[in-house]
Amino acid sequence: MELAIPDLSLVVLIGASGSGKSTFAARHFRPTQVLSSDFFRGLVADDENDQSASGDAFDVLHHVAGKRLAAGRVTVIDATNVQQHVRARLVALAREHNVLPVAVVLDLPEDVCVARNAARPDRDFGAHVVLRHQADLRKSLRHLKKEGFRKVHVLRGQSEVDAATFTYERMLNDLRHETGPFDVVGDVHGCRAELEELLGELGYAITRDAEGRAVDAAHPEGRRAAFVGDLVDRGPDTPGVLRLVMGMVRSGHAFAVSGNHEHKLVQALRGKKVTVAHGLGESLAQLAGESEEFRRDVEAFCYDLVSHYVLDGGALVLAHAGLPENFHGRASGRVRSFALYGDTTGETDEFGLPVRYPWANDYRGKAMVLYGHTPVPKAEWVNGTLCLDTGVVFGGELTALRYPEKELVSVAAHQVWYEPVRPLVDAAPTRDARVLNLGDVTGNRSIETAHHGRISVRAEQSAAALEVMSRFAIDPRWLAYLPPTMAPTATSARDDVLEHPAEAFAGFRGAGVGQVLCEEKHMGSRAVVLVCRDPGVGLARFGVEGGGAVHTRTGRAFFPDGLGEAFLDRVRAAVTAAGLWAELDTGWLLLDAELLPWSAKAGGLIREHFASIGAAANTALPQAVDALTAAAARGIDVGDLLARTTARAANGVAYREAYRRYVWDTDGLAGIRLAPFQLLASEGRTFEDRDHQWHLGIAARLRDADPDLITVTRNLLVDTGDERSVAAGTGWWEDLTAAGGEGMVVKPLANLVRGPRGLVQPGVKVRGREYLRIIYGPDYTETANLDRLRKRSLGGKRSLALREYALGLEGLRRVAAGDPLWRVHECVFAVLALESEPVDPRL
Repeated sequence: MELAIPDLSLVVLIGASGSGKSTFAARHFRPTQVLSSDFFRGLVADDENDQSASGDAFDVLHHVAGKRLAAGRVTVIDATNVQQHVRARLVALAREHNVLPVAVVLDLPEDVCVARNAARPDRDFGAHVVLRHQADLRKSLRHLKKEGFRKVHVLRGQSEVDAATFTYERMLNDLRHETGPFDVVGDVHGCRAELEELLGELGYAITRDAEGRAVDAAHPEGRRAAFVGDLVDRGPDTPGVLRLVMGMVRSGHAFAVSGNHEHKLVQALRGKKVTVAHGLGESLAQLAGESEEFRRDVEAFCYDLVSHYVLDGGALVLAHAGLPENFHGRASGRVRSFALYGDTTGETDEFGLPVRYPWANDYRGKAMVLYGHTPVPKAEWVNGTLCLDTGVVFGGELTALRYPEKELVSVAAHQVWYEPVRPLVDAAPTRDARVLNLGDVTGNRSIETAHHGRISVRAEQSAAALEVMSRFAIDPRWLAYLPPTMAPTATSARDDVLEHPAEAFAGFRGAGVGQVLCEEKHMGSRAVVLVCRDPGVGLARFGVEGGGAVHTRTGRAFFPDGLGEAFLDRVRAAVTAAGLWAELDTGWLLLDAELLPWSAKAGGLIREHFASIGAAANTALPQAVDALTAAAARGIDVGDLLARTTARAANGVAYREAYRRYVWDTDGLAGIRLAPFQLLASEGRTFEDRDHQWHLGIAARLRDADPDLITVTRNLLVDTGDERSVAAGTGWWEDLTAAGGEGMVVKPLANLVRGPRGLVQPGVKVRGREYLRIIYGPDYTETANLDRLRKRSLGGKRSLALREYALGLEGLRRVAAGDPLWRVHECVFAVLALESEPVDPRL
């Protein structure tokens, strides 16, 4: 026997004690899918047969089941479940999470169940318990569907139980395997002529029958249309629209979801009592002139329309009135009601129409949601959602969106076919795209990223970031990106160093990265440069009049206003001379760079921290060496102490030399150097898909335009699987660090890379022995200190680097796409918030 269950469901096993439910569940489902009442009794009472613990056990079972269902996982309840009130809680749980409840009944003879229980020493209850279970089961069998179970499978006798197998059915709304391209059409409302015109604009060839009526339309490139509902009512030719769309759906050239008007039309065609209003009368009158067969086809077609579709691997959702993320791919009356009618506040406006809750303003999902229902004068993006009902029947336009191109195509209404009750210009206002609210960034939050899933930010992290952002950061409208932290390579196994290229090359090779680019690590300050072609671009695109901004990795301004503007003028001139504005078809560029020297931004830190340590070491330790040397000359045994102090004095000299390499005088912009190493974004696109040599090529063109300001980053390509290439990379690092350089950053050449375990580190730093002296202190190279430092834990730092990297990419994607400021800023703010994680800052 083949038992079909939806691939998102709550499976409730029903049967008397001894009917073999646990054995049956273990045979057909994974252990993690099965929640057993016996197990949860043992969990809360250390005794699976302690019936007095059943209340607590089921509370915990329902809680775990709810968590699984919320995550979209099939869940099986292994308990007797023979009483209606017990099943009612499970049906309610399924409805709460908008999944389908399925009943599987194991109806075995009483004597079999009694014998099985008698053979188990842990079952000391009598046969009367089984008899009571069987009596309750008999009362239930006829009513399970009425209780709310979508499917009911009854297995009578052991032979049917043994023969049973399960198959999973794809949910009706699950079209994730359909990847497009699509042309998604807004509410048509009986406007056949405009629909035919729009399909022509989209490139579809229309097929007509012998009477010249449009009965199908196909695209020569295999594109398919998708209709978001409300095909009917109000307009002049509802039958013509239905004939065309029904033909396209049947031939596989289109998809369609139900609108509220189709739902009401079905009720009317079935003779149910409905209020004939809002254009239903026009549809019924027009359909009355069609054949009975056509009306039956219309009724069946509209009845079978699903509430919504999830397409393209979950990246696209179609629903007539829109759909919040937690309803995507789910099935319940609540989901269908929202998809068809939306959510209302319970109030009516001055036109007597319901005030609809603006769900799109709060949408944060990863899927693009395309919908209609509430007509708007112009289709505008709101948080990755788009209303395509532009009121064609009211004299507006019929609009479609080409997916995935995100290109809008519209045709004008031929006339006003139906006078609107509420003017289109009175559509509900959406949130100002450039307004930031505290609620967007405070509290516990979860941000969906394209490359690393959901990333959580805790309330205390947000509070720490808010302190920095509110007191020190530049105007947040300029803050499109904060650079992620960078993880160091794995700790070296060598005796004399903490970090070495061997581990970096081996790590990337293990992640499946064949080619890496080694880039010289500049000892400066990380800088993000947003430069606009002219102040008008800044005002139009970012809402701030000005030429851009240059800021630190915590969002602080690098220069005073006047000097910052002069710096941006130089960068702008270099971009212009390099021809990048026209080449990239953009009015702004976002660059990731290093600004040199280190002392230009960290002068105070150098004076107050590093210089004071160096001065103390170079003042006190030589004197101590002199004193100990004199003592030794007098015959006092201070050999060990003298050796240690001499070594410490040498370490102090090396420490002072190490940080002094990165200090030089600057006067205004004289002496300042900018080393750009990545072009992050421009209007309409991001560049993480371009390899690092392309990015450094852009930097070289900027250097050629202004060699006094812009410097290039030396680099070397290494094949991680070639010993000679790896040896050359190691030698290059040794030469860099021996000459006083900080070290290098090793990056996958391809830039953004996903490996078998997910996102690969975008780069790891391999710092030299003398540079690490600045980080860990003058004496870190002593054997005992190196041994201690080798135990440093890198897991937290690596996890943090990946999460911040993914947030940065998500923010860049949003700013390039023109998303609202607050959508971009929540990613930027989250990067800053994660910086408060308790990770060793020296890593």
